[in-house]
Amino acid sequence: MQVTSKGIYGRLTDDAGRCRHYNSVLDIVANRCGICGKFYSCYKCHDELENHKFGPIPQDEENSVMCGVCGTVYSYKEYSSLCSCKNCKSAFNPKCALHKSIYANLL
Repeated sequence: MQVTSKGIYGRLTDDAGRCRHYNSVLDIVANRCGICGKFYSCYKCHDELENHKFGPIPQDEENSVMCGVCGTVYSYKEYSSLCSCKNCKSAFNPKCALHKSIYANLL
């Protein structure tokens, strides 16, 4: 397990939180697990390194998604409406929406 300077856990390839599973220039978002509270580069890294499956967080919960470039945090709801970080302007991967049911409790 590795941890970035911003506190992102995973099997990392760089300090922006890219990991061995997702490492394109756009893969800079970390999600907080609703069970252990740690920010992980992806659910696959989490599930390989923890003794529980990644637990989703309520979509309105503050500080549940982090930009790996600058460390700005958002609720999942706010993050899902953005194309890039409001602070550093780094682009987010639109394909992350394919995993929204893993990261956020959308009920």
